[in-house]
Amino acid sequence: MWDPDIYLGFADHRARPFYDLLARVGPAEPRRVVDLGCGPGTLTGELARRWPNARIEAIDSSPEMVEAAQGRGVDASVTDLRSWTPQPDTDVVLSNAAMQWVPEHRELFVRWAGQLTAGAWIAIQMPGNFESPSHAAARIVAGREPFANKLRGIPFQGGRVVDEPARYADLLIDAGCTVDAWETTYLHELTGEHPVLDWISGTALTPVKEQLNEAEYQRFCEELIPLLAEAYPSRPDGVTFYPFRRVFFVARVGG
Repeated sequence: MWDPDIYLGFADHRARPFYDLLARVGPAEPRRVVDLGCGPGTLTGELARRWPNARIEAIDSSPEMVEAAQGRGVDASVTDLRSWTPQPDTDVVLSNAAMQWVPEHRELFVRWAGQLTAGAWIAIQMPGNFESPSHAAARIVAGREPFANKLRGIPFQGGRVVDEPARYADLLIDAGCTVDAWETTYLHELTGEHPVLDWISGTALTPVKEQLNEAEYQRFCEELIPLLAEAYPSRPDGVTFYPFRRVFFVARVGG
């Protein structure tokens, strides 16, 4: 279960890649703009402010996130991202930190490029930190008993979840798009007693919470805390640096 309050605890950090992505999306007067994986809707409003005449379509697979977005006045709906199909008037498809949860996202990007009209834009940002020390530490704990059986196959357990930018550029160019692809590593300054645990609790550890009961999850966190503290030592002033790599691409359909 996704918790909007935990996710929004780092709203400023999570918003920065959204604005970096949005800055490279070009149309002046799109008819329909789609926010795929809108989350709690805090950034969907930015799309409406940039394009006040566009119809904003917001979807998310989490009922909790959609409820939070609707509470902010966003016309959001619960939809599986894998089954979403663009309407004929869709000119911008944007997804900020959602498609990494969809294993077949590569195929979806190519499919959307074939369904959208010429001149439409696809703009995607995905965390590329699944091989980071924080996720490696979570994998270590997830492999221990009594967690291993319950946590087999959760998203951060091995394998390349998000590719290099060039891989997405190849896919979309072959699908007939012009592509701008890049990556950025943000150095977040976190504070608190267990800052990195707090950060990943709102994202990477969500599947862990879904598979464990409350007591098991608390034990999981207790075993994870010393590994995170070793990987990300705090400065004397209490600040902990957390490098976070993100992968971006903006593709314009039809060259």
